Amino acid sequence: MVIQGNLSGLKASQIQALERIYRRRIPVDQVITPELARFLTERSFDMNRQVGVIIDRQGTVKHVIVGDDREIVIPDLSDVGLGRSGLRGLRCIHTHLKGEPLSQDDLTDLALLRLDLMVAIAVGEGGLPGRIHYAHVLPPGSGGKSVETLSAPSVHDFDFDAEAFLRALDEELERKIGETIDLSDLREKAILISVSQGARQETEDSLDELAELARTADVVVLDRVIQRPRQLNPKYLMGEGKVKEVIIRALQQGATLLIFDQDLSPVQVRSISAITEIKVIDRSQLILDIFARRAHTLDGKVQVELAQLKYIMPRLIGRGTALSRLMGGIGGRGPGETKLEIDRRRIRDRIARLEKQLAGLAKGRLQRRQRRIRAEVPIVSIVGYTNAGKSTLLNALTQSKVFTEDLLFATLDTSTRRLRFPMEREVIITDTVGFIRKLPKSLLGAFKATLEELEDADLLLHVVDLGNPRFEEHIRSVERILQDLGLDRISRLLVFNKIDLIPQEEVAPLCRRFTAIPVSARERSTFDGLLAELQHRFWPDDE
Repeated sequence: MVIQGNLSGLKASQIQALERIYRRRIPVDQVITPELARFLTERSFDMNRQVGVIIDRQGTVKHVIVGDDREIVIPDLSDVGLGRSGLRGLRCIHTHLKGEPLSQDDLTDLALLRLDLMVAIAVGEGGLPGRIHYAHVLPPGSGGKSVETLSAPSVHDFDFDAEAFLRALDEELERKIGETIDLSDLREKAILISVSQGARQETEDSLDELAELARTADVVVLDRVIQRPRQLNPKYLMGEGKVKEVIIRALQQGATLLIFDQDLSPVQVRSISAITEIKVIDRSQLILDIFARRAHTLDGKVQVELAQLKYIMPRLIGRGTALSRLMGGIGGRGPGETKLEIDRRRIRDRIARLEKQLAGLAKGRLQRRQRRIRAEVPIVSIVGYTNAGKSTLLNALTQSKVFTEDLLFATLDTSTRRLRFPMEREVIITDTVGFIRKLPKSLLGAFKATLEELEDADLLLHVVDLGNPRFEEHIRSVERILQDLGLDRISRLLVFNKIDLIPQEEVAPLCRRFTAIPVSARERSTFDGLLAELQHRFWPDDE
């Protein structure tokens, strides 16, 4: 078995003595035996370095660690998963050369790594074991505390039934977690995090939308955290101490996912992921996940995968989990290449193939659009904020069946239908992906098919959810994105949808104020005004 940590300058005999620790077994009802405690303090005294062991609940020594005179560095424990209570089933016991109590780093490691116990044994005179300091995590709702610290005068006074205590702690932690989440629910459970220097209300609104995005991605939101720093941390976005505090809070609540409302740089993703095994994603990655779920056509699937690969490549951290989830596994490794290098090389190859495939699909779309333009059939593209009811309106107008659901980004693939008018006239109507605040241009670029349809439109039907309290902000967001895309030159018609969700006496004044046409996409009887306006726009001579 390997001794880990700071072995520089140690004699072979000292290393061999440490290796013998792996042969020891600790009774399940004891945290540590007096014999092992003395062996650790004597070795520590001899080397003038902290010595630690990681022990599981069966009493097996899993790791032996050597530090310096101030600390040990606990190795990666991610191969041991967390139990239903959120504990890892491992305890860390190490020496303190100056008899000091558990440090803040010790307590942070206890909470972050979800250890059963963190124990420090003072190295006394002549290397004999002195006072014992120990700590364990606390259930949520323990007066704001995440850990409890205790001590005993000596190893012989350390009257502590480890098996009974840990069983009771497991039960209490599991009971507390079970009060807030369904432990049988296998969906991801997330903490939403916003690190913003903007206005408080704007931050709250953005987090509300992030919660809706999470719901669309079938993620359970447990909690939300708002941090308002004076300046953003380039490594962690917020301060390192605050990141650890948030992670501990997430672990206490049984979270499996941290979702940041702000886009994280590759450095920030790697830095935060180095602290915790909880998955770390940002708003863009969440949106990409939704896109991947919603794409149905070959065109949509290719564009989504291309966007995902371009996004994930600079954020690879060597763990391979994100990539295997995305790619379905990577093939054999080449000679002399690390797993990370292979991942990156294969991603580059896959991107090249997808871009070539996308170019072929774009050519087919161009030919179809040219045929429509030659036929001189007016083209109307439905745009609007996500979940405004665009697909429902398309279905009702054309009596077709396009996937609709009360979720953000229910539509990704461009849906094209015909709307017939009297005298054998018709217009072509296309549905598009919904816009959203802070939608990165890189993600918009992933949906060139939708944008190409917009470029050929004679009219943009801007559908607005009038029942949403933030509908004015949504109008501005859509207009801003259209301007960014150079599409503000195309004529637009504002349509207020879901008029059944607000008092009827408010509808007419709002429509006059915004020059909008009112409809309820679920009530075809409300379409007369919209159809008349479309007929007037395209065939004014008929009047």
